[in-house]
Amino acid sequence: MSQDFLPLNGTDYVELYVGNAKQSALYYQYAFGYELIAYAGPETGIKDRASYVLKQDKIRLVLTSPLHPEGPIADHIRKHGDGVKVLALWVDDAAQSWKETTSRGAESASEPKTISDEYGQVVVASIKTYGETIHTFVERKEYKGIFLPGYQPKSSTYAAQPIGLKYIDHCVGNVELGEMNRWVEFYENVMGFKLLITFDDEDISTEYSALMSKVVSNGNGYVKFPINEPAAGKKKSQIEEYLDFYRGPGVQHMAIATDDIIETVTELRKRGVEFLVVPSSYYDDLLDRVGEIDEDLEPLKELNILVDRDDEGYLLQIFTKPVQDRPTLFFEIIQRKGAKSFGKGNFKALFEAIEREQGLRGNL
Repeated sequence: MSQDFLPLNGTDYVELYVGNAKQSALYYQYAFGYELIAYAGPETGIKDRASYVLKQDKIRLVLTSPLHPEGPIADHIRKHGDGVKVLALWVDDAAQSWKETTSRGAESASEPKTISDEYGQVVVASIKTYGETIHTFVERKEYKGIFLPGYQPKSSTYAAQPIGLKYIDHCVGNVELGEMNRWVEFYENVMGFKLLITFDDEDISTEYSALMSKVVSNGNGYVKFPINEPAAGKKKSQIEEYLDFYRGPGVQHMAIATDDIIETVTELRKRGVEFLVVPSSYYDDLLDRVGEIDEDLEPLKELNILVDRDDEGYLLQIFTKPVQDRPTLFFEIIQRKGAKSFGKGNFKALFEAIEREQGLRGNL
């Protein structure tokens, strides 16, 4: 077994650049049940941005807005709208992680640096990946503070009610036609990931559009990144729609794990989160397709939750509509009952649901 040159402990945080972080933070607290735990901005000595840190179980989201119309954060939002900038990875040695990846061909986004405050120190370093997305390596074993130096604890007067979100299961990137294999090789060669699974346009196609997807995973399986590219179809694929509106490659969705998808989705719907709709006919032969499951069919049908099975078990999943006006970033809620896969059996129903939404937007 070859030595893992980039051992990862998991996802440290995901940072989104958004047009209005203060309002977005309240949305994620109310709708998704995240708790506000920390803040950085003018009051903490940061002059160019405001950042809110939200937490639920092992998930940390950082929402950042610029305070001025010029600069890289404002440029990012002008071009992409609200979107993911940083997929941060928790490591034991950030400088070594940066060195190992840049020596294998990664382009540096920022060299290793130590940041500190009265709670200790954190080492961070970043490399570039698809589009303007970056991976930041975070080494925090010498740190006891709430999040990172420069952030102060902050709570909200709004008492957020968690909805059972546990951790980030996987993060999906959309890249241009012909670029998927290049980025899969980047993760294999530069970061030591392994190719887990491949879907081609035979697996993932509808009457109108198709896409190709490959899933890469790090050694311990804690970090999984599916990479999608469009494939030729009669009409514009959902990946092309994303690329058009995001103005390039980027994170398409984050899949978040729950132990009780029925409870989680019931609560999300109650709070106004909208989901893609699959026709009720999907459920007519569901048990013939996936076999026996622990859940009652009726609530799954009522909530529009999809089910798929692989050799190791089954999974339940559902996809939100985009969480901003541009049809770009959305979320998946997933509950795994042994299954290690990604819901291949649901792709057709799911993509037809996406195409119905595209049609309403006039983008099919």
